Amino acid sequence: MSLDSVRHRRSLGFAAIGTAALVASLATPLVASAAPSAVTLPPAHAGFDYQIGGAYTPPAGVDVVSRDHSDSPAAGKYNICYVNAFQAQPDAEGDWDSDLLLRDANGDVVYDEGWGEALLDVRTAAKQKRVAAKIDTLIDECASKGFNAVEPDNYDSYTRSDKLLNKSEAQAYIKLLSAHAHDKGLAIAQKNTSQLAGNRVANGLDFAIAEECGRYDECGQYTAAFDDHVIVIEYNASGLSKACSQWGDKLSIVRRDVDVSPAGSSGYVRQTC
Repeated sequence: MSLDSVRHRRSLGFAAIGTAALVASLATPLVASAAPSAVTLPPAHAGFDYQIGGAYTPPAGVDVVSRDHSDSPAAGKYNICYVNAFQAQPDAEGDWDSDLLLRDANGDVVYDEGWGEALLDVRTAAKQKRVAAKIDTLIDECASKGFNAVEPDNYDSYTRSDKLLNKSEAQAYIKLLSAHAHDKGLAIAQKNTSQLAGNRVANGLDFAIAEECGRYDECGQYTAAFDDHVIVIEYNASGLSKACSQWGDKLSIVRRDVDVSPAGSSGYVRQTC
């Protein structure tokens, strides 16, 4: 069984969605509308930095940056916009209609216990559309700010749902997000969930962001589907060493601290091959 389900990071949370576009002056231009073949993928084997815990000036040699949707893109870089798409942020359950929070037979909300996040209910086509409509507003925010791609997290939430959700429902829902992202000219990443990588074309997913695939010997599952369009994030020294020794000449690889702390904070860790 894949260990993807225990490896996902947190963003800064749902921020108020502004109406004015904020576009970084040097960010890569986006087209107004795009089919999957027209979106621009992040450059392969590029310097990468994972900044979903807070934005800061990218280190030298970084060409690709992932930031929370509430932040602005980094000028002059390829920018990926992080969105928690399958679970509610701990402080944002009230932002969701009650029936869109996954509930068990007793009516109790089902949580990702590791992060204290309520799972979103995507068991029916109607609910998939309602959840997607809300996440689409965040994708719109990403596009208006000048991001190049979107990173929808917790694709694997069905593995933490006490079997209330399944992979077919997760894929039906992410297809809605990928279609909307492409309409906005954004590429869209598959986040973790290596067991579904082989379905990436049908699901409309353009590249992969894989946490700890070096540590758990899973990077090959992503490259089989996405070739070298895979971004690897490791959280310990041995995982970084394995990823670099096997994939360092092909993939974008970085080690970050588990909390993805901003540079200058006490917990900040960043290393590359």
